Amino acid sequence: MLSFKTVTLFTLAFLVIGLCFFFLGIIPFWVIFIGIALWLILTGLGSAFIGWNYHFKSVLSNPNEKENRVAITFDDGPNQNITPKVLDLLDKYNAKATFFCIGKHIETSPNIFKTIINKGHTVGNHTYSHTNTFGFFSTKEVIAELKQTNQIIFKQSGLKANLYRPAFGVTNPNIKRAIKHLSLKSIGWNKRSLDTTSLSEKTVLNRITANLQPGDIILLHDTSEKSLRVLEQLLLFLEKKQFKSVTVDQLCNLKPYA
Repeated sequence: MLSFKTVTLFTLAFLVIGLCFFFLGIIPFWVIFIGIALWLILTGLGSAFIGWNYHFKSVLSNPNEKENRVAITFDDGPNQNITPKVLDLLDKYNAKATFFCIGKHIETSPNIFKTIINKGHTVGNHTYSHTNTFGFFSTKEVIAELKQTNQIIFKQSGLKANLYRPAFGVTNPNIKRAIKHLSLKSIGWNKRSLDTTSLSEKTVLNRITANLQPGDIILLHDTSEKSLRVLEQLLLFLEKKQFKSVTVDQLCNLKPYA
């Protein structure tokens, strides 16, 4: 598996050897440029796709799961209009889920946040602001965001969250240092629904259900009516196939709170 460390070390070795060959007149400079370009491409892709585990390891699924269990996870809430409806659907189908919450949204919807916990679901940290530039934050700024959200979670629930989901699934060395400093466990997914895109509900549902396996972690968002309709169809599918949705900590034998 490619990692930032191994790719960077290989690239540095390539550059040293390449520069030696360049000054000896053996290779042209554009060969060195290709090596730099490949490093940039791999690092960019590795940062964007959490499933690569490029910068640090995230829990993506439980391939050793023996029962017909999966974990439905929700990002970006609590949402005042959608999250209560999500909770009603989960109740209706006797399903449990994991909600990775944005700190500022917990502040504006504290009662909904408490209801999530009271109903037996798991909550995790999904940054405070979820700003589009989060991937460019310094280590200090990432720590501040994650610490602020964990403080809000503790204030509202008395729970010290252990689980973290990277905003947009973006990872980098600064985030790696931050979650290590705060002793947080990164949770990814292996079933990305793309429910926040313009894809049709049918296409989104098919992305989730195609070759669904025990131990899969599903990414949804509790932020739109479209996602809500997809969720109900998914819960019907799971019921028909005799699958059970559990919290991600139950599925992967993790400790959700300190």
